Amino acid sequence: MIYFDFAATTPLDSEAAEVLVQASTEFFGNSSSLHDIGGQSQDLLENCREELANLLGVNKKGLYFTSGGSEGNFLAIEALLSAPKKAGKHIIAGIAEHSSIHGVLNRLEGYSITYLPLNPSGLIDIEELEHAIIPETVLVTIQHVNSEIGTIQPIEEIACICRKNNIHFHSDTVQSFGKLDLKKITPLVSSLSFSGHKIYGPKGIGGVYVDPAISWRAFFPGGSHERGFRPGTVNVPAIASMTAAAQKLNEQLVQSHDQFLELRATLIETFEPIKEFVHIYQAAPDSQLPSIIGMGITGIEGQWMMLECNRYGFAISTGSACHIGMQSPAKVTQALGLSPQEAKQFIRISFGKTTTREDVVKLGETMAEIVKKFKR
Repeated sequence: MIYFDFAATTPLDSEAAEVLVQASTEFFGNSSSLHDIGGQSQDLLENCREELANLLGVNKKGLYFTSGGSEGNFLAIEALLSAPKKAGKHIIAGIAEHSSIHGVLNRLEGYSITYLPLNPSGLIDIEELEHAIIPETVLVTIQHVNSEIGTIQPIEEIACICRKNNIHFHSDTVQSFGKLDLKKITPLVSSLSFSGHKIYGPKGIGGVYVDPAISWRAFFPGGSHERGFRPGTVNVPAIASMTAAAQKLNEQLVQSHDQFLELRATLIETFEPIKEFVHIYQAAPDSQLPSIIGMGITGIEGQWMMLECNRYGFAISTGSACHIGMQSPAKVTQALGLSPQEAKQFIRISFGKTTTREDVVKLGETMAEIVKKFKR
């Protein structure tokens, strides 16, 4: 089977796997233990923290390790709300945010929340954001890259507005970490989250950056690990493996971006025979991650197309894997204002470092044939 669901998860890189095994066998000590074996683990942990902080362009004192992006989003938002810049109980979020963002916002008591849609290009409308701000707004949370259509949100503009209005700004960078240079945006946000398994690292590991100037209160009381940000023994081997994967991807950012641009153009070209039925939800090239293609085929339900592709040996998806289990349309379809019928037609194709032009041509031609047979 040929894999086209890299936005959902990635295979563990072979070098990152070697680091995982080595760290698990040679640096197995609890990083909080006071003996030398614990000290070796602690040294490795802090080396990884420093390396990832350098990749992100942040102060390592604000970098904390978590079990992944979902927990990271939860803890980051709770941290920011524990130390607001001003009094207020109003939050602004994107409709298309990851389910973990919606999860933490839904459990909050006493807060009013304004959800912003996406414009036809899949981007937050800056004017709508400004109009949504009221004196009581204390937090804005907008993802950097949408996981279902790959649009890159105008983080710099959003951050400027938040700073001007004395508002905390959290950004979910799970889909952009390892794919874009985040150093341009990290100085601008109050917090951000990232995950290892999206970048060929292990599952069950990720991280959060919170501006060290923010005096947050721990959500879990009494924890000693990660300076109280998150309880539980720190998974140093997984952190080391994720760091190795991040270093490797960072060296290939420009090369990978150019490769994905070519693959995207190739796939769209293969849709030429069925172009009248194909609608791709995308922004202009400078606001679009080329490795993610969110689309719909008129008259064909996305789940049926996904199953047909699976039957022919191709793994695609109908949206975020974290949302599929809810048996409801992808959040991005609601954010784009699609009709229920259009939402059901949504599918996502995403490329990775092992994707070849030949694979893409095979997928595109197969999908074209499936559509032609269906439309007869």
